[in-house]
Amino acid sequence: MREFRELNSLEDIDELLTHRLSFLYISRVGCSVCHSLLPQVQTLMENYPEIELGHIEVNEVPEVAGRFNIFTVPVLILFVEGKEYLREARIVQMDEFNHKLSKIYQGVLGD
Repeated sequence: MREFRELNSLEDIDELLTHRLSFLYISRVGCSVCHSLLPQVQTLMENYPEIELGHIEVNEVPEVAGRFNIFTVPVLILFVEGKEYLREARIVQMDEFNHKLSKIYQGVLGD
């Protein structure tokens, strides 16, 4: 299982987004869906080693909700060169998410 880097500020997010491929997992304390989905996403990300991973709790950094228009959690966002390419929220179908992620990943890396 790949570990996510814990982010504690908007500046941490900005640094994450400097990578070619970056992924942001946004959750909140006390969200059972958030905490049950995270290990599934960590396992899935083993297939995508070139993606930098970040996790942020919206309770800790409330400004993240405004910056990324977050109305529910969890939110999974894939960025390519700092631009949002894929977003899933709340109930995530992992097979479908993996399919979309794979297409983008292969397109960016040319595999």
